[in-house]
This record gives sequence, structure tokens and C-alpha cells, in this order.
Amino acid sequence: MDPIPVIGENASQFPMVPSFMQQPVGEARFLTDEMLAGLARWLRAAGYDTVQAPAGGPDRALVALAVDEERLLLTRDRAILDRRQAVGVAVVLAGEGLDAWAAELAALGVDWRLAPFTRCLVCNMALVDAPAAVPLPAGAHPPVRWCPVCRKPYWRGGHVRRMEARLIRWGGASVP
Repeated sequence: MDPIPVIGENASQFPMVPSFMQQPVGEARFLTDEMLAGLARWLRAAGYDTVQAPAGGPDRALVALAVDEERLLLTRDRAILDRRQAVGVAVVLAGEGLDAWAAELAALGVDWRLAPFTRCLVCNMALVDAPAAVPLPAGAHPPVRWCPVCRKPYWRGGHVRRMEARLIRWGGASVP
């Protein structure tokens, strides 16, 4: 498995890349800025540990959070690459919209079928089997997964089939 590449025109000027950026893409943890909130949900749907940064934060705080939490920062903000600390930590997505961003990430090795529907789309927590005492919403049928933090239930309904079709369409490298 290839390591996540260093992105950015000035990457060669800064050879010191944090060690956490050398991990296989399948083990990557992501941080998205506020412009990519929808992408964060889709990365979670694919099984990636993905945090969405709070809205309105300065670039230096985003980069610091990515480094502190050992996450790859995904953004559309090209100016972030002006910060030396962002090189090797930030990936600037150039496309327009989810399909273009998914294609860019797939080209970097993101597997959109890594571990589908194993993380909460809202808070990013790993899902667990729902306790028997959890009331199921109308139309839900077992098996039901559950977020132990925000207490949101997940089950395989029509919405999952539509999302799954999109993840399959986006594809990406197969991760062992």
C-alpha cells in the first residue's frame, strides 16, 4: 500500500512530513473544513474516521487540529498551502461537487467501499449493534446498528441502497 502522497505545489520545499502521513490510505483519518461538510458525511459512510472542523475557524487552527489529531486535512482553500505547517498535511481539492471530490480522493487511493456504514454519519463514532431496548423507528427492520454517542439508529433501508450505489460508483483502490 502506498503512503498518502504529499500534495501541494511547494511540497518539495518542505521534506519534513509528519510520520502519521506515511500510513496506508485505508488507515487514514480525515479532517474536513466547513466547505466540505457533505464530503465528511460520505467519507464516514465509506468507513473513514472523519471529523468536520467547526465553522469559521482560522486556517492555523485547522492545520494545528489536523496535526494534533493525526488527520489529513481536506479543503478547497488553496491559501492554506501558504502555511508551511499545512504542506504534507493538507490536500486542496480542485474539483466542483461531490463526484469530482470523490474522484480526486479515489485517485489518491481512497477506497469508497472500505467499510461502508460502520460509522455514525452525524458524529463519526463507530457503530455498534443496537441494544434490544432501543426503540426502532417505523419502517426499521433488524439488523439495526446504533451510535452509542448520539443514539441514532441505522438500518438497511432504501436510503442505504442508494448510498451504497454511489459509493460503488465512486470506487477507488481496493484496500486489503
